[in-house]
Amino acid sequence: MIYGIKVVVKYLLGTDKANRFLQVYPDDTFIVSYPRSGNTWTRFLIANLVYTHQEVSFLNIEKLIPDTSSQSSRALKRTPRPRIIKTHCYFDHRYPKMIYIVRDPRDVVLSYYDFQRKYRQIEDNYPLDRYVDDFVCGRLISAGWGTWRENVASWVYTRGHEKNFLMIRYEDLLDDTVSELGRVAQFMGVEASDSDLVRAVELSSADRMRDLEKREQDKWIATKNRRKDIPFVGRAKSGAWRTALPAPCVQQIETAWGDVMNQVGYRCVSQEALQTTR
Repeated sequence: MIYGIKVVVKYLLGTDKANRFLQVYPDDTFIVSYPRSGNTWTRFLIANLVYTHQEVSFLNIEKLIPDTSSQSSRALKRTPRPRIIKTHCYFDHRYPKMIYIVRDPRDVVLSYYDFQRKYRQIEDNYPLDRYVDDFVCGRLISAGWGTWRENVASWVYTRGHEKNFLMIRYEDLLDDTVSELGRVAQFMGVEASDSDLVRAVELSSADRMRDLEKREQDKWIATKNRRKDIPFVGRAKSGAWRTALPAPCVQQIETAWGDVMNQVGYRCVSQEALQTTR
């Protein structure tokens, strides 16, 4: 009873977080990923492609492409339709059309490690091998979105062959951003010339986003009151795990999730993982 009253009050005050409780409409498009997989960058790419009449920044990205984990249910209802919405949620049968971004979990864990230090959720000296164990075993603060494996598999195995589902690999987006954004535009039914795509890519470059972060970090909901010495916008590179992640950590991730990694195109390198996933 008391819990229900609190939920209603938060909704009426607009202080709740929509998350999985948002109202879904048939013309919605969702941008979905496990955390630290390139979702914010993809939001900027799409926003700069769709909203050409205004400058896209961290100050308005929450209105252009709102995040279910930072916006209230009422705010999302007020967002003009057709909406483009960002989320990290695992499978939800209500999502009518979605772009799923996947990233190599061996790189994800390194990015997430820095992110949680930035948010002061873990200490700087938190052992990396212990963090990887938390990551694999689902003990991170984002456990409500599932582990990397659970999140990815929940979407790829259920929607992977449907026409209203588009999977984008972060590494492919890095390698050929214009071409991959072209796939996104076609999927969304957005008419975009080559120059439109190039423009959106240039406006969403890592350098420009880092500059925007420096200027707007005290006002954006995701970075205000957070550490300034660790940037939110990461290295924008792939394969850092090859030199930064200890071999036992690589083996643990691959042994636990090698089947899904293979499914989405990430080759396992540890012998034990290869044998497990055959």
